[in-house]
Amino acid sequence: MADVNTTANRRHQVVVIGSGFGGLFGTKALRRADVDVTMIAKTTHHLFQPLLYQVATGILSEGEIAPATREVLSGQDNATVLLGEVTDIDLDARTVTHHVLGRRTVTSYDSLLVAAGAGQSYFGNDHFAEFAPGMKSIDDALELRGRIFGAFELAEVMAGKGDDVDHLLTFVVVGAGPTGVEMAGQIAELSRKTLRKDFRHINSRDARVILVDAASQVLPPFGATLGEKSKKALEDLGVEVQLGAMVTDVDERGLEVQDKSGQKRRIESVTKIWAAGVQASSIGATLAEQSGASLDRAGRIGVNPDLTLPGYPEVFVVGDMIALNNLPGVAQVAIQGAKYAAKEIKGRLTDQPAQKPFKYFDKGSMATISRFDAVALIGKVKLSGFIAWLMWLGVHLIYLTGFKNQFTALIHWAVTFLSNDRSQRTATEQQIFARMALKRLPKGATELVSEPGSFGSDQRRAELEAQALEEARLTDAGVRGRAAS
Repeated sequence: MADVNTTANRRHQVVVIGSGFGGLFGTKALRRADVDVTMIAKTTHHLFQPLLYQVATGILSEGEIAPATREVLSGQDNATVLLGEVTDIDLDARTVTHHVLGRRTVTSYDSLLVAAGAGQSYFGNDHFAEFAPGMKSIDDALELRGRIFGAFELAEVMAGKGDDVDHLLTFVVVGAGPTGVEMAGQIAELSRKTLRKDFRHINSRDARVILVDAASQVLPPFGATLGEKSKKALEDLGVEVQLGAMVTDVDERGLEVQDKSGQKRRIESVTKIWAAGVQASSIGATLAEQSGASLDRAGRIGVNPDLTLPGYPEVFVVGDMIALNNLPGVAQVAIQGAKYAAKEIKGRLTDQPAQKPFKYFDKGSMATISRFDAVALIGKVKLSGFIAWLMWLGVHLIYLTGFKNQFTALIHWAVTFLSNDRSQRTATEQQIFARMALKRLPKGATELVSEPGSFGSDQRRAELEAQALEEARLTDAGVRGRAAS
C-alpha cells in the first residue's frame, strides 16, 4: 500500500476520479490553478464514447476515439495520472483508495471531483451481458467488431457445407436510443454495401438487422416527429424495427421478446448488441452510504444545486452519475459540470464568492442513421437528412481530442462515406472471447500476474542469458545454415 500524497505537499490537493469528459475537462480547467491534480482512472485513455459504434463496425480505429490520457495531459505540469479502479472513498478521512493488478494505493485530497460515469444496465439481468455485449468501452467495441465480422466469416464456412446460416446472418440490436439507432444503421450499411462482393457462399445483403425496444417509438428524447423519420429511414435501409417488444431472455443462440399483447416469441441470432439502459458507477452507492444522499433506480446520486455532495462541500459529482433537475446523461452535462466545479475550487482558494447554482446549457442532440442521413434537435429546431448529418459530422469532429485524431478520423470518414470501404476490419478470437475468459477467473486479470515483490527465478535468468549468448555466437561465427561438423 502507498499514499501518493505526503504532508510535505503544501498545495491544495485535487483528486479527479475518471478520465471521461468530466474528468478530463475538469482537470484541464485547473491547469493554471495553484493546485496539484491527481487523476485516477481505470483505463489509460480518454474515450469519446459517442463514436464507439464506428469502432465496432470498422470505420474508425480505437486509437482515434481514445487517445492516451497521459498524452493529452502531458503539457499540464500540475496534473498526475494514475491507473487503477477506485474501490473506496473515505469522506471523513478525505482519501481515495484504488487498485490495479493487486497493488493498492491510497491518495489524500482537499477537493474531490467524481466523474466516474456510467456503465451498461441490463435491468437486473446481468447474465445477458455474456451473450449481448454493451457499448460502453473499447473492450466492448472490439469484441462486437469480432462478433459482427466473425458472424459473416462463420456463415461463409457453414454455407459452403450446406448448413443453415440464418441465425448467423441475423443481427439484433436491443434499444432504440441514439446508440442503438446508429449501430443498427451501420450494420445494415455494412452488410448491404461494404461486404456485398466479399463472399462466395453467402449473400451479405440477405442479412437481417433487427432493432427491438420496449418503447413505442424510436429515439424518444428527440420527439415524435424525428422519431418517426428515423424509423422510416432505418426501414429504408432494410432494418426491421420492432417496437413494444421487451427482451425477456438472452442466450448464446438467440433471444426471447414479449410483445405488448403478452405473446412471447424467439429470434434466432448469434450476434446481439445491448444498447438499452445505463447504470451509474457503483462509486455513487459508496458516496450515498456515507453521506446519506439519495440514489435513484439507475444508481445516480442526488447532489446539491452547486454539484456538491450533501454534507461534504469539498466533494463535487458531475456527469452521468448525478440526479439533478432531470439532466440528461450526455457529454455536455459532464463537460459543463466539470468546468463549473473547477471554477468553484479555484474561487474558494482566492476567497471568491460562491457561484450561482449550476445551470446546464443544452447545445442540442444528434444521432446519425446512415451516411448522409442524421437527425438533430437544437432547442425547438428539428432537422433531419443531409443538413443534420453535416452538423453531426462537424460537432463530433470538434470534440475529438487532438488534431491528430481529428485528421485521421476525417480521412477514414472520407474513405467510408465516399467509397463504402472500411479500413478497420481486423478481428481476432481473442477480442471475442478474452472478456469471458477473464471473468471465469475468481480474481480476474490479477490471477495472471505475480504478487507485488515477487520475481522470476535466477535459474531462468541464467538460461535466457545463455541462449542470447549462443544466438550471438552463431551469428558472429557465420555458421547459421551450415551442417554441424
